[in-house]
Amino acid sequence: MEKTFADQLEALLEKYSELLVGEADEETKEKVKAWALYSHIAKSMPALINHWSTLYPEARAEMKEIINEIKVLNEQHRKSMKK
Repeated sequence: MEKTFADQLEALLEKYSELLVGEADEETKEKVKAWALYSHIAKSMPALINHWSTLYPEARAEMKEIINEIKVLNEQHRKSMKK
């Protein structure tokens, strides 16, 4: 049975999450997806991120928490892989 594009993209996100932070549960995948999208937009259109941050400071604060959580999980995962 052939997977649809959405299923294939979901499989990519699942594997990326697993490799990045060592987890692929739904909540973690959603955080990784938000982090990846935000990171890409921040690099390609920083003015848009600045505008968004001004409009939605509470969302910006939540995004900072997600970024920090992904960073910590990634560091922990990398350390556990070296053992």
